[in-house]
Amino acid sequence: MSILVYIEHSEGKVKKTSLEAVAFAKALSQQTGEGDVVAVALGTVSNDELAAVGGAGATKVLHAEDSRLDAGVIQAHASAVAQAFQKEQSKTLVLAKSSLGDAVAARLAIKLDAGLVSNVVELPKTNGEYLVKRSIYTGKAFAETKVTTDHKILAIKKNAIDLKLDDSKATVESFAVNLSDSDFASKITSTERATGEVLLPEADIVVSGGRGLKGPENWGMIEDMAKILGAATGCSKPVSDIGWRPHHEHVGQTGVKVAPSLYIAIGISGAIQHLAGVNSSKCIVVINKDPEAPFFKAADYGIVGDAFEVVPKLNEALKAEL
Repeated sequence: MSILVYIEHSEGKVKKTSLEAVAFAKALSQQTGEGDVVAVALGTVSNDELAAVGGAGATKVLHAEDSRLDAGVIQAHASAVAQAFQKEQSKTLVLAKSSLGDAVAARLAIKLDAGLVSNVVELPKTNGEYLVKRSIYTGKAFAETKVTTDHKILAIKKNAIDLKLDDSKATVESFAVNLSDSDFASKITSTERATGEVLLPEADIVVSGGRGLKGPENWGMIEDMAKILGAATGCSKPVSDIGWRPHHEHVGQTGVKVAPSLYIAIGISGAIQHLAGVNSSKCIVVINKDPEAPFFKAADYGIVGDAFEVVPKLNEALKAEL
C-alpha cells in the first residue's frame, strides 16, 4: 500500500505544484503510516526528470509513456491514474489543484468511489476522524471537511506546504496502461499556451501592473523587475480588456488566480475582483500614488509614491542586491 501522487509536467519539466503535492504526500505518509509515496506520470518526459521527483519525497515513479497521453485528454488521464491507484493498492491520491487536476480528480472520485476535497491547505487531522481543512470563498475563509470514504482524493492548493528538495532519486518504472478508444472520445484540436520566461500559474513571484502605468509603452520597468526577480508578469482586468497586455496575464476573480510567495502590485487600485485572485499570496507589496487605494488594506507592505519614480529606483536597488 502506498500514497499515490498524480504529477503534471510541461515542456519536459515536472511542475512545481506537483512537487509540492509529492512533499505533501510524504508528510501525510509519515503521519498516517500509509507506506511509501509513489508518483504516476503520463506521456513524454525524461526518466532523469522523473527520478528527481525523489527529492520531494517519492520513492518510485510509474511512467506511462504512451504518447497519446501528451495531449492531456481528461478521460484518458483519469483511466490511467485509476489503473495506477489499483496497481499500488492505494487508499489516498494526492494531486495539485489545477485546471487539469480538477477535471481528472472529479472523474477519479467516481471511478474510485472516493471522497474528494479540493483547495486543501494543510495536513488532515487523522486521529479518529479524517478532517481536511480547505480554502473557500476565494481564500477569504476556511472549511473543515469530514471524509468518511475508504478511498480519498486530496487536491492541494499551491504553497500549502513548504517545498524542500534534496538530492534523492526515485526509481522510475515503466507502467503499461490499458486505454480504450472511448478514453479518447474527446479530441483536443488546438492548444494556446501562455508565453514568457516564467508562467503565471507556476510563478513563485508575480509582478503586476494596472492602469496607473498609463500605457503599454511603460511596461518595460515591470518586465525589468520581473526579470531581476525571476518573476512572472501579470496585470489587472482593465489593462487586458483595453489590450495593453495579453489576456493570459489577467490576474483576478475572472482571470488567473495566483498564490505566489510574493505578489507586487504596481499602479493597481485593488478592486475586490482583483483581490479575489491574489489574496492567497504569502506576501503582498503595493506601490500606488493614491494613499486611499483599497489595495493598501490587503498589503503586507505598501509604498505611497509615483510608480515612474519608485519602480526604476527599486529596480536599481534590486540589481545591486541580486
